[in-house]
Amino acid sequence: MALPPQLRAIQHHLRTAQEHEKRDPVVSYYCRLYAMQTGMKLDSKTPECRKFLVKLMDQLESMKKELGDNDSISQEVVGNAHIENYALKMFLYADNEDRAGRFHKNMIKSFYSSSLLLDVLSVFGELSEENIQHRKYARWKATYIHNCLKNGETPQAGPIGMDEDEEADEYGAEGFSGQGFTQGGSFRGGAPSESFRDQDQSLSPGPAPGIGFTPSPGSGPSGPPTTNFNNIHIPPGAHAPANTPAELPPPSGNVNLSQEDFTKAQKYCKYAGSALQYEDVGTAIQNLQKALKLLTTGKE
Repeated sequence: MALPPQLRAIQHHLRTAQEHEKRDPVVSYYCRLYAMQTGMKLDSKTPECRKFLVKLMDQLESMKKELGDNDSISQEVVGNAHIENYALKMFLYADNEDRAGRFHKNMIKSFYSSSLLLDVLSVFGELSEENIQHRKYARWKATYIHNCLKNGETPQAGPIGMDEDEEADEYGAEGFSGQGFTQGGSFRGGAPSESFRDQDQSLSPGPAPGIGFTPSPGSGPSGPPTTNFNNIHIPPGAHAPANTPAELPPPSGNVNLSQEDFTKAQKYCKYAGSALQYEDVGTAIQNLQKALKLLTTGKE
C-alpha cells in the first residue's frame, strides 16, 4: 500500500520497521507504533491517510498478539530499555567507526537509524536531554559524512563543530529525510480522533506489526531542515562504555526507601537485563550499580 504524501515524515521509521521484521520484531513493533501515533497527528482525516493508518493499526494488533509473551511488549519499562539500548548500540558502533576514521555507508546508516530509534523512544514519554543530544548529533553526523563522501572530501573524524548551514540530501539507495521529524517532545499524549478511538484502545500500552509500503510518487526523501546546532554537544563518554562508579558504601540499616525508589531500582535491573541481551556488559554493570547504590544509600 502506497504511503500517502501527507505521511511522508514517517516513511523512514516504517522502513526501519521492515528491516527489523525478522532481525528484531520488538524494534519493528515500536517503530510502527511510533509511525501510527505520529501519522495520526499528521493527518487522520483524509480518506487515504485513514485507510493507511487503519491498516497499520490492524497490523500492530496482530503483531501484539504474536509477541504477547515478550516482556518488551507487555511491560513498558522493558520495552523502553530494549529500544534505548538498541539505539545506543547503533550509535556507539557508528561513533567508534567515525573516531577511527572508517567512513562507509553502514556507519552513516547506523548514525541515522539510531536517530530514528531515538525518535521512537517518545512513545514511552518525553526524551531525556541526553537522548535528545544523541539524536541531534547522530542525524547531523550522518548528513555531514554523507555530504563529504558525496563531494569527494574526507570527513573530519570524531566530534567537531556543527555547521548550522549544513543541509542534507539522500545518501545511497536508502536515503533519509529529516523533513517533518520532531526535534523533541512526545506523541504519546495526543488523543486520536473519535473515529479511531475504538480501534486504538487495544494497542495502548503495547505496540504491533508493520505494513509494507511503497512511497507514493513524488514523496521521495528530501534533506532535513536547516537547524542551529551551535549549542549541541555530545554527552560525555557517549562513544565508550560507561565508567565504573566509585566503590559503593556498605549498606546502612537506616535507609528508608519509598515506593518510587523500589520502582527505580527495578527499572535499572531491567535495563541491565536488556543490555545483556546485546552482550553490552558496560551498560549492564552501570545499571546494576545504580540499582545497588539506590538500595543501599537511598540516593541515586
